Amino acid sequence: MSIVVRTLSEQIFTIVREQIVSGKLPVDQAIRQDALANQLGVSKIPLREALARLEQEGLLVGQANRGYFVRAMSSGEAEEIFALRLAIEPDAVAAGALSATDADRAAARDGLAALDLAAAEHLDEVAARNREFHIALVRPGGRLLTTQLVERLQILAERYVHKHLEPAGREDRAHLEHAELMTAWESGDADRARALARAHIEGTLTDLRRQLNG
Repeated sequence: MSIVVRTLSEQIFTIVREQIVSGKLPVDQAIRQDALANQLGVSKIPLREALARLEQEGLLVGQANRGYFVRAMSSGEAEEIFALRLAIEPDAVAAGALSATDADRAAARDGLAALDLAAAEHLDEVAARNREFHIALVRPGGRLLTTQLVERLQILAERYVHKHLEPAGREDRAHLEHAELMTAWESGDADRARALARAHIEGTLTDLRRQLNG
């Protein structure tokens, strides 16, 4: 029975995180747990477990006697998240390019294809597929702690990635940047993959500065 509860909690976590990332849950209102449980057709126990985990992920803020609120996005948080990504991710991508096996390269290609499909047909899934693609470039480096840190930063960046893609044309540019990065990474060109990963992250941050401070 406990395995079923954990599995249900995981499913709820995924659904609610998607609602947060896509902006479907407002930041200025407490999450109505009764209404959300009814909407999802679940009891409040696994819902509370999922909300507590989302608080640990930094997406929710719990307030005594008031419940959970969606954590507001800010330019300061974006600067911090993307500065940490720049410090870690380009070198991790380069290490992945040097160590990738045929299976790793196939997984990265599949990740990019899933991202492109989401961009065309399932926009709510774009941020998650984007995260999975970027992790696929890092994981082959075999640095467990680095991969975990990159994944954590990717999760924190998801809402900002979603916001970044709102203006028309951004998705097309992201597709071209990802394709170019994939080509360099797949060919084992670590220096070019590092440079392209850095430029991609820096470009996203530059756009976000305008959006969040405008």
